[in-house]
Amino acid sequence: QVQLVESGGGLVQAGGSLRLSCAASGRTVGSYAMGWFRQAPGKEREFVAAIRWSGGSTTYADSVKGRFTISRDNAKNTVYLQMNSLKPEDTAVYYCAARGGPATSWWGAYEYWGQGTQVTVSS
Repeated sequence: QVQLVESGGGLVQAGGSLRLSCAASGRTVGSYAMGWFRQAPGKEREFVAAIRWSGGSTTYADSVKGRFTISRDNAKNTVYLQMNSLKPEDTAVYYCAARGGPATSWWGAYEYWGQGTQVTVSS
């Protein structure tokens, strides 16, 4: 079992930055892929970014490329999502997820989920 706890959400003006954190506990996540997803009201859950825990290869949704950066700190068992140049359309609940396989953009492949953290970007 893996427990995930997100933090770092909040209210920010357009053009601002936030850094989300996802602390993992329970089973070792040394071989897990970690992903960030988001869901806005009335919309489907959307892939944001993913990282392979070992090796650090990353993948991003086109909508956030060049603005968001996913990274991890293995010593702290924590994954981060640095979000720069935020736009009102980035407003959503952001979820951290983990899976015991390759990183993928499909949310259904992830086994473990955090409770989510709200990000609101005002115009």
